[in-house]
Amino acid sequence: MTESLRNLTASQQVAALFVIVFGILVVVSVTAFLLTFRKNADSHDEAWHEELKHFRQMLGISWFMVVVFWIAWAVGDTAATVLFALIAFFALREFITLSPTRRGDHRSLVLAFFVVLPVQFWLVGTEHFDLFTVFIPVYVFLAVPVVSALAGDTQRFLERNAKLQWGIMVCIYGMSHVPALLLLDFKNYQGKGAFMVFFLVFVVQTCMLVQHIVTRKLKRPPSAPEVSRSFNWYSWALGMLGGSFVGAVLSFITPFRPEQALVMAFIACVAGSMGHLVMKALKRDRGVTRWGKRDMSVTGANGLLDRVDALCFAAPIFFHSARWYFGA
Repeated sequence: MTESLRNLTASQQVAALFVIVFGILVVVSVTAFLLTFRKNADSHDEAWHEELKHFRQMLGISWFMVVVFWIAWAVGDTAATVLFALIAFFALREFITLSPTRRGDHRSLVLAFFVVLPVQFWLVGTEHFDLFTVFIPVYVFLAVPVVSALAGDTQRFLERNAKLQWGIMVCIYGMSHVPALLLLDFKNYQGKGAFMVFFLVFVVQTCMLVQHIVTRKLKRPPSAPEVSRSFNWYSWALGMLGGSFVGAVLSFITPFRPEQALVMAFIACVAGSMGHLVMKALKRDRGVTRWGKRDMSVTGANGLLDRVDALCFAAPIFFHSARWYFGA
């Protein structure tokens, strides 16, 4: 079977990968759905159903990510870049909606949504990687406060600009590195960029899932209770181990050797899990539990930023680590 897979073209190998992943998700989702019919008999069962509910929520995130990447791969590199630009647009919209702005911010917001975002993704699509990596942290971060200053509103000036810059950094800069992974050029790895995106998403999701399950099972005291009641270093470490091990196992779909894949997966898991914790701190600061409001989602996706926050942190670290070390 392995020999048959090797004889397939790059596109056929990616298609086979998606068939396998969708098949696994269908089996797991049907099983989780059937388990919901189990009746509550005591308090233990109620706790079990609550855990099942959390598991199905994480499963929904996995479905969302896989469907998005399948569409991105199916429509081609250019359309994929546009697709991720739209996701970045709606994620930034959610972020800004929960960060109060003033009239003096309107020009900066127009700059962010209708200049910075399309230029950043255009740089990705045209593979101007050297400029793409510094466009936001250098040029945009200097331009945004200048535009705000020209509006003449000095009230809470630093705080307002810091919020907008942080939203641009997470939602636009972070998300733009996902389609950029599709375009990285490794030796003897042409046409297999989708595998790199799959590798990144799968190891980060595995890390988050292991961390979630260990936390629910062991119920250790939180390490940062003001930020998250579920985060503790023990479950975090096991999540790192789980994600890194899966990365090493999946080395055959990457240009990395097993030990290199393990290290790259570890880097992605650290960045993704810490980014998720940072976004929890931001939600605590805003007094919300999720970016999308209940029954009234900004994007219609009901918390889009909740679904991609770990990826927004993991993608740029993973991209630059791969590009720097392997010279892609």
